[in-house]
Amino acid sequence: MSRTIIVTGGSMGIGKAVAERCLRGGANVFFCAREKGALERTLDELQAEFPSMVGAETADISREQDVTRLFESARRRFGDVHAVIHAAAVLGPIGTIVDVDPRDWLRTIEIDLFGAFLVAREACRQMKSTGGRIVLFSGGGASAALPHYSAYASSKAAVVRLTETIAGEMAQFGIEINCLAPGFVITRMHEQTLAAGSSVAGEEYYERTKREVEAGGASPDAAAEAAAFLASDAAKGITGKFVSAVYDGWREWPAHASQLRASDIFTLRRIVPKDRGMDWQ
Repeated sequence: MSRTIIVTGGSMGIGKAVAERCLRGGANVFFCAREKGALERTLDELQAEFPSMVGAETADISREQDVTRLFESARRRFGDVHAVIHAAAVLGPIGTIVDVDPRDWLRTIEIDLFGAFLVAREACRQMKSTGGRIVLFSGGGASAALPHYSAYASSKAAVVRLTETIAGEMAQFGIEINCLAPGFVITRMHEQTLAAGSSVAGEEYYERTKREVEAGGASPDAAAEAAAFLASDAAKGITGKFVSAVYDGWREWPAHASQLRASDIFTLRRIVPKDRGMDWQ
């Protein structure tokens, strides 16, 4: 029997690459996006190649009723949901803390963090009797400070800790959840940085974005492959980890599953003096 995977933000960018990768791997895919036009174009494109394996509907993942409806629609179309890959997100306001609009800041948290919570919550509710796999996405600011992008960075760091926490709560039900950093994939988010300019986005990140865009950035296929792996049975036993699609050699992780389970590697942690060779604490 084919696996069923829900992909959020599946109409473009990384989410679309994830949907395509899962379909090519033989899974049924039900995806969502907020924009109806983009969703319909992607659905038509995917159905031309995978006519009976893909479905979609519009949804705002920051609205509980939309998330509930999304899962109900996926179950009606394909049966039990085996995995969820949550790629939907927004960049939010760009600027220093004294310059950004608080309402835009809060809306970013609502979409990027609360939306991840709602999607993960519904997935866990659906999977408690069957087990399953969940992949959330982190991004810039999750592992290091990202000046001028405080809403996005704060939400993505929080998503990592949310992942670690849910992994502990849901282990007894056979639900495994990980958080994936896709790398510097060129998406429309980076167009926002270039449009904002260096005075708003910050000289360092603006220049880095220009260089990455000119060089083509990281491949969305790498992020899609990593997401599909984490959503598959090949990743069984791996949970509560913060994974870089580009740098972490995740293909070899199954051979080290026992070490991953017994260690805090690939998690968020506080750095103390002894970690840097200091002996004053």
